[in-house]
Amino acid sequence: MTRLTGSALRLTIFIGENDTWHHKPLYAEIVHRAHAAGLAGASVFRGIEGFGTSSLIHTSRLLSLSEDLPVAVIVVDTEERVRAFLPQLDELVTEGLVILDECEVVRHVGRDRTAEGSSGATGGDLPGKGEKSS
Repeated sequence: MTRLTGSALRLTIFIGENDTWHHKPLYAEIVHRAHAAGLAGASVFRGIEGFGTSSLIHTSRLLSLSEDLPVAVIVVDTEERVRAFLPQLDELVTEGLVILDECEVVRHVGRDRTAEGSSGATGGDLPGKGEKSS
């Protein structure tokens, strides 16, 4: 896993939940490509309401319009790595919005995979999640 601290770029891709790439959800393809590119991390967030260039409001409150809710894919890494990833988005994102924001990473800590499974705890190495600290 890539450790990241200090100055970084946040890449946010706004697309529709029903957008696809080769019969697969577009957001999943973006996440998998970000992973393959070795980026520090990517997350997908499903919106409950929004509109874009079409000005059509998509909302989870109306059953008829709840089929294509807004989705945001967020990737954070160094400026160099994020900018190197952008050409892949040119190929993938045919409709939507792609933005970059400068940010500062204060903390980026993951689970220690070497400890997983060896302790017998179900919650990984985080105290309070199935494991008691000693």
